[in-house]
Amino acid sequence: EPGMGVGGRGLGCLHGAPLSHLLQDAGAERLYVGGVDHLYQLTSNLEVTAHVRTGPHLDSPDCLPPIVPQDCPSATPTHNYNKLLLMEVGQGAEPGSLIVCGSLYQGICDKRSLSNISQLIYQTSNPVDTQYVAANDPRVSTVGVVITVENKQEVMHLMLVGRGYTSKGPGDIPPITTRRLFPVVPPRRAFSQEEELGKLVVGSYSEYNNHFVKAVAHGDHVYFLFSRRDMWHKKEYRTYASRLCASDRSFYSYVEVPLLCQGGYNLAQGAWLGNRSGEPTLFVVMSAGQASTPVATGRSALCIYGMAELDTMLRQAQEVCYTEGGRGSSGQEEAYIEYAVSSKCLRLPKVSLSEYPCGGEHTPNPIASAVPLQATPTFTSTTQLTAVITATEAGHTIAFLGDREGRLHKVTCRPPNGRQHLCFNIQQGERLVAIFIHLSVCMMSLNTDCFLSLSQLSKVPVSSCERQTDCQSCLTLRDPYCGWCVLEGRCSRKHQCQRHLQSNHWLWSFEPTNRCVTVQSLQPANQSKDEQTQVTLSVVQLPVLTESESLSCVFGLLPPQPTIVMGTSITCQSPAPELLPPIPTGSDHMILPVSLRFGHVTITTGNMTFYDCGAVSRLKQSSQCLSCVSSVWSCNWCPLDQLCTHNHSCPNQHIILNQRVRHLSICQSVYNLSICNLSVCNLYDSLGPTSCPLVFSLQSSALVPMGLSTTVVLQGRNLDVLSLQDGAQYVCVVEIQGVQVNLTAAVERTPDNTHTFTCSPHQLQYSAPVYLRRGERRIDASPGLRLQLYDCSAGQSDCSQCRAVPEEYGCVWCVGSSAPSCVYNLSCTSTPADTCPPPQITQVLPVSGPLEGGVLVTITGSNLGMRYQDVVGGVTVAGVQCLPQPEGYLISTRVVCELQPSGKQREGPVLVTVGTTPPGRSTQIFTYQDPQLLDLVPDKGPVSGGTRLTIRGRQLLTGLPADSSLNADHCIRGSAVLDFENQTSSSAPLLRVEEVNDTQLVCQTGSSSRTGGVTVRVLFGKAERTVPNVTFRYLDDPVITDAVPAESFYAGGRVIMVMGRNLDVVQQPIISVWVEPVEVQRVKRRRRLALLMAKQQLVFNSSMTTVRGTDQSERSVCQLSVCLSLNLSVSQGKSFTYYPNPEFFPLNREAPDSPYRFKPGGVIAVEGQDLTRAMSRQEVTARLGDQECEVKTLDNTHLYCEPPEIQPMSVDNSNELPSLKVFMGNLQVNLGLVQYDSDSLLSPVPLAAQIGLGAGAAVIILSVFLCFCRRKSKQALRDYKKVLLQLETLEINVGDQCRKEFTDLMTEMMDLSSDVGGPGLPLLDYRTYAERVFFPGQQTAPLSRQLDLPESRRQTVEQGLQQLNNLLNNRLFLTRFIHTLEAQQGFSQRDRGYVASLLTMALHDKLEYFTEVMKSLLQDLVQQYVAKNPKLMLRRTETVVEKMLTNWMSICLYSFLKEVAGEPLYMLYRAIKYQVDKGPVDAVTGKAKRTLNDSHLLREDIDYCAMTLTVLVKNGVEVQPCPVKVLDTDTITQVKDKILDQVYRGAPFSQRPAADSLDLEWRSGQAGHLTLSDDDVTAVVQGRWKRINTLQHYKVPDGATVALIPHSLCVVAVETPMLEGEEEEGLRLWHLVKSSEDPEIPKHRKSSMRERERAKAIPEIYLTRLLSMKGTLQKFVDDVFVAILNTKRPPPIAVRFFFDFLDDMAEKHGIDDPETVHIWKTNSLPLRFWVNILKNPQFVLDVQVTDSIDAVLSVIAQTFIDSCTTSEHKVGRDSPVNKLLYAREIPRYKQLVERYYSDIHSAASGCYQEMNSTLTELSGMNNLVALHELYKYINKYYDQIIMSLEEDSSGQKMQLAYRLQQVAALVENKVTDL
Repeated sequence: EPGMGVGGRGLGCLHGAPLSHLLQDAGAERLYVGGVDHLYQLTSNLEVTAHVRTGPHLDSPDCLPPIVPQDCPSATPTHNYNKLLLMEVGQGAEPGSLIVCGSLYQGICDKRSLSNISQLIYQTSNPVDTQYVAANDPRVSTVGVVITVENKQEVMHLMLVGRGYTSKGPGDIPPITTRRLFPVVPPRRAFSQEEELGKLVVGSYSEYNNHFVKAVAHGDHVYFLFSRRDMWHKKEYRTYASRLCASDRSFYSYVEVPLLCQGGYNLAQGAWLGNRSGEPTLFVVMSAGQASTPVATGRSALCIYGMAELDTMLRQAQEVCYTEGGRGSSGQEEAYIEYAVSSKCLRLPKVSLSEYPCGGEHTPNPIASAVPLQATPTFTSTTQLTAVITATEAGHTIAFLGDREGRLHKVTCRPPNGRQHLCFNIQQGERLVAIFIHLSVCMMSLNTDCFLSLSQLSKVPVSSCERQTDCQSCLTLRDPYCGWCVLEGRCSRKHQCQRHLQSNHWLWSFEPTNRCVTVQSLQPANQSKDEQTQVTLSVVQLPVLTESESLSCVFGLLPPQPTIVMGTSITCQSPAPELLPPIPTGSDHMILPVSLRFGHVTITTGNMTFYDCGAVSRLKQSSQCLSCVSSVWSCNWCPLDQLCTHNHSCPNQHIILNQRVRHLSICQSVYNLSICNLSVCNLYDSLGPTSCPLVFSLQSSALVPMGLSTTVVLQGRNLDVLSLQDGAQYVCVVEIQGVQVNLTAAVERTPDNTHTFTCSPHQLQYSAPVYLRRGERRIDASPGLRLQLYDCSAGQSDCSQCRAVPEEYGCVWCVGSSAPSCVYNLSCTSTPADTCPPPQITQVLPVSGPLEGGVLVTITGSNLGMRYQDVVGGVTVAGVQCLPQPEGYLISTRVVCELQPSGKQREGPVLVTVGTTPPGRSTQIFTYQDPQLLDLVPDKGPVSGGTRLTIRGRQLLTGLPADSSLNADHCIRGSAVLDFENQTSSSAPLLRVEEVNDTQLVCQTGSSSRTGGVTVRVLFGKAERTVPNVTFRYLDDPVITDAVPAESFYAGGRVIMVMGRNLDVVQQPIISVWVEPVEVQRVKRRRRLALLMAKQQLVFNSSMTTVRGTDQSERSVCQLSVCLSLNLSVSQGKSFTYYPNPEFFPLNREAPDSPYRFKPGGVIAVEGQDLTRAMSRQEVTARLGDQECEVKTLDNTHLYCEPPEIQPMSVDNSNELPSLKVFMGNLQVNLGLVQYDSDSLLSPVPLAAQIGLGAGAAVIILSVFLCFCRRKSKQALRDYKKVLLQLETLEINVGDQCRKEFTDLMTEMMDLSSDVGGPGLPLLDYRTYAERVFFPGQQTAPLSRQLDLPESRRQTVEQGLQQLNNLLNNRLFLTRFIHTLEAQQGFSQRDRGYVASLLTMALHDKLEYFTEVMKSLLQDLVQQYVAKNPKLMLRRTETVVEKMLTNWMSICLYSFLKEVAGEPLYMLYRAIKYQVDKGPVDAVTGKAKRTLNDSHLLREDIDYCAMTLTVLVKNGVEVQPCPVKVLDTDTITQVKDKILDQVYRGAPFSQRPAADSLDLEWRSGQAGHLTLSDDDVTAVVQGRWKRINTLQHYKVPDGATVALIPHSLCVVAVETPMLEGEEEEGLRLWHLVKSSEDPEIPKHRKSSMRERERAKAIPEIYLTRLLSMKGTLQKFVDDVFVAILNTKRPPPIAVRFFFDFLDDMAEKHGIDDPETVHIWKTNSLPLRFWVNILKNPQFVLDVQVTDSIDAVLSVIAQTFIDSCTTSEHKVGRDSPVNKLLYAREIPRYKQLVERYYSDIHSAASGCYQEMNSTLTELSGMNNLVALHELYKYINKYYDQIIMSLEEDSSGQKMQLAYRLQQVAALVENKVTDL
């Protein structure tokens, strides 16, 4: 609208966000807006005329209206979301109405008056189930369209509704239904779904969960657009368009086709039926889905589908399904029957479609096309597009797209691609992010659009043409609504430009070829400001005018001038000179705009230049004529008037024309005229710069010696013209530093028409320009005409340098004056010197050299020759010729020569001879020497270089300066080279020499490409010396494998050990730590020198690091770098973590200044926080006074130290009592004074003496009792600490053994990890996993069974079971069914679990619904327990819902097991198996020497030996030997198992052969084959005991060869392991120990004795075994616990979702005790699921769990249980052994659990939609069998279930009992009341 901004006019006060629907009544110019609880009616100016509140009201999606609070306990005040807003036109006398449907009361609808929505036309107070229209869930979409049909002369108004599936409320409302609107004659009801009106029948409502986007009527059809999972093919989400005949009341004509928008855009977000190029077209905005889910991402596109093409595809699908059985011409499936109904494609006659275009009873339906309708995106966006509408402007289609960030995009839809033109925000400000345009546009007029966002309705103009003020910006806009109206001078829409029909009057912005009206050229383009002419403009795209209309032209701001228009040329007069503005200073021209106007409208503008010739010459005073006639303007020069003019004539006749003039009038050869005819030529012109009078050169030398009078001679030309004016004389002018020196000039004319001017002599002192003047007239001079002044003495300090100056300067060496000097020859008063003095040498460098020569000697001095040739052959060193080098020679001052070999040691001076003068002699003596190398250290270093080598020898300074101060020059002369043996020096690595003296040379090695020995050579010039008998060895660089510990606290001081290989090849290891945290922090870095311990390890202290700004962060992660030499950094990028310092609390926290009372014999308990976060017990020391307090135990919150028996002395003179100090690295903490107690703990009771006897006695008794209690509690604490100390000591004692065991185990597991990472992890497939979890212990679970029915009954029964499935999808039926079963006495706990698992199977494909039902039942369960004891909830599995929860967790966490927890669980299982198998295991009792379980510990000392058998394994045709480790005490079956473990390593257990299907054959020699078995005739029998055979029994030696062969029938194998007390022919079997030595003891007494034995303190030797096993497995247990409880990766969404549910339940019921919620979470996840998996890894992995492994897993599972409890974990002497074993770890695990729970609690709540998407991925269960099994329970309790359903009022409305009777009739021919 005029004056409206881009944001337009918005109505900010609409309540009811999110607003969802906008409807326009175009005829009455009214708008209707629907939102949450609010409905608005507005005018076209967005003024509210009516407002209705539609909610909130008491409702529940689980209850049917009307809502009675007593019948519906779940009813709460519920918001009413507007789901449908449609308009029904009036019929006859009946007025039109507004149809409003909301989410309340199962989605019922009202009719309201269109003129005033406050008036209700129809509303039902008691709706029936056929009147439920819209979805009752705000998240589920509903669309509708109103159509008018004629039926038997009756006009009917119908509403077709599409809605998604909702898990609550009636579950049997089809996706598409027809509703009656008019006429409504009782008993018919408005909005009812009548049988004769038609609906889309589907087999499974939850599977076909269509997300509807749009419903439109077009022609004779109604179309629906929706997205859903493709159930037929790839199970991916797709968008579909479906069609129905508007007259089809039976939905026979239903057909759908997938819409494909290329680029992966698969989810429709909005649609509009519009026109493109006059054809009906469907515009759809689509988003890319998030990885197989219905969640839309930001990646969006607009795709366009022609309705004609869509109809063709739909007809094609119908025809193929009617007549071709669904297959196309190629035989591929092109159409099929959708929605799981029993119809199928047929082969009807070819004319079927033309005869039955809307189908019939005999035609198949509903039909779906397998071939999609494809489209290429017209426009793409990275922000999710949510709405679309189109408009047509000037024959062009324009789409308006809204996105979820509140922006509007305008796109022109032109084939083949669209183009975006404008994008702006509809709602601006803070809430922008929360906006998306949900339904976009109402076309109120041609000028504006209306937009509905989440919270406001806005009205904005469809274009902003009027904002563009010039033609160029208007055309650049590329807006299809805009164009430039030329004669009106504005950007407008086409119809707003009066002459838009005439050519060139309205230029369309969107046409890329359109250009603005432009001035192509001006004639003349430039002219003198002193003249006035006609100007002609050539104009492109000039609009045609009428005869009476005219244009005017305007120069700058001057008045308009009339024009003459001739076609595209326009002529007007230029302004008078006096009107022109002045030309800017410093310029010779100005540019004026020339505008073409129509009235007051400027049509186009060009530029014209006005120049000033006078300014051209004024700007260049030194050459006025040259600049005038060379100018770009048409300027000419008048030499006699000194005038630059635009005219072609001068006041004094003679003129020189501009060089641009291409002709001369007559005098073209003026230079050929004789002097006598010169006057004739005055009448004519000369041309160009060559005709200017000019001084063009210096005839005398430009070099002027300073201080001497010199004559300057100048040459000029074209000066004759000036002689026409008499009287003036020529003067030479020299300008010296701004001062003019005038010299008289004598002129001489030469024959070649030039003049020579001789200027009078003058002493000149500086460099200066020179020119000629005649009178006051300055003659032009050539640019750069200058005199160069010079001084001979400058820089020429001796004779040789002076004589080397070039001859033209005239410099000579003058010896006559007081001091000889270099002067100009005319200034020398005596005879100049012909020769120079002898050379003088001041320095020689170096003063020594090798006998072989090759060193460069530098000689400095004076008079060392005038040129290099002067010294060639004239230099000797110690009598030996030295060859001068040309590149080092400097005239007179320096000679560089190369030393030649001398053959022997000698010394002498350096001589230089120049010409015939006597030689110069040095005072320094040069010595020829023979340097020697003696040895070098070190003799090895890394290949990366950087080793500092020291080479010792004699005379090492040969060829170098004596002072050993090296610079780059000197390094050239002395260098060291490393040579690989048998290799040329060209590839030798050079050494960098660092320091040299006469006896040693230090250098640094370079890098090498390989390892090996190298010889060391030192080069002295050409002399080469080698270190005799010594090679330097290049070794591999150090490799660092680990650096531990990898963490410290801020104070530092921890000792870090670096492990690796070749660490001793470096000289100076350095550690550095640098901090790179998230925040920018300033960190002091220090390097600490490391101490080299051995080849494998480095030890050094962590540097103290000051970290500022880390108060907010928990820790800082740093990078640890170990620098092993100057240029070798061996860092593995290992992160090093700095934590805040540990916190210690004073010993006496209540009174820190008072001493802590300590009773001797105990331990001091120091409390703190994070004590073990970056510290181990071994690193901590504690001192009490002057003695050590021995640290016994350190955990995260406690440090226990044992002080001396006698109180130590204080080290602090200020106090007698000792203080306790704890030292951790650099951290030192004083915890306060300690005072040892006397023996008595009882304090005296003085009150007893002061009060009566009775009272005194009472006080004494009370005091004694209190002290006794105090003593007991202190005693308990001391016991706890003592037990911890004992355990600590024991663990330390077995530590070495654990480390060795752990190393062996890790070696074994390293081989395993490579298998586990890939396909080696033997995970069970999902079906087997579910079977084992749902139905544990059952041989044939329903999952793997088939329905066992006679064929004659199968179809009927399956139909009945399908109906039962539909019933189960009704929440009311399902909850009634479960509650009824649980109320029956005969319904056992086992039955409850079985039914829960059957329900899980039956509803597996509808997990969202299953989850909702489970939540509902759990809410009932919470209600029950809150009334009793909430902490007991979910403790056991006593109800159906608890088993459902177990199954639900198992389903949801399968992928987590697969991707995260499965691998560490398998590694733990393998580690346990490996450790258990390393020691003897009793085959009968299952007891093992290596275990964690004291009841399964083999306590007897069994002698055994480890053996290695060579097993022959057949691999194809080859037989390969395979070593297998066994024990000589192993039974034959145990040996076979170990062999199978090794041979089938990494293979799933189910794919191996069974041990009892194979025989073990011992092979010795050629024919020695002996079959070994557990039991044969050789078995040893003693009394009633028979021993199972072992390898020891058969005396099989170590290294024996065995083979596994298929089981021979004649051998009967013994089944092992055998149960205790198993009888075999009256004999009892035993293996390692006899199960009971005294069989006479009755069995009941045996068990009690065993309990008593176990209650005794376990002997230390056995506890040591358990601790050893625990220590070895510790890493693997930690890995499993951390994988389960790690919050660094997002926890499984189901866990987040369920924990949120529990938090909500606690909040709802007012439970604020965190312990209760903790227990609920523990009971629902760790105890319900994880403990089950830990104890039974065979539920997840394809492995065998033996008794001995199971015993170990039980202890680990119990530890996990203990870690999840909230009670404090304290152990005493009588505690179970497993609690003792993990006493120190359980507090750490507790912290893990608590952090896991709190992190989930503080994280964002789980997205319901995301969870639903995750769950629906799993499908394919055999639910018919599950339904059949469930029916058995229905049959068993049939009457009770029927009665329960009939009692419920909602059940009666839904006819649930009747539907169950139908099921019974079909499944078993049950006679019912039907």
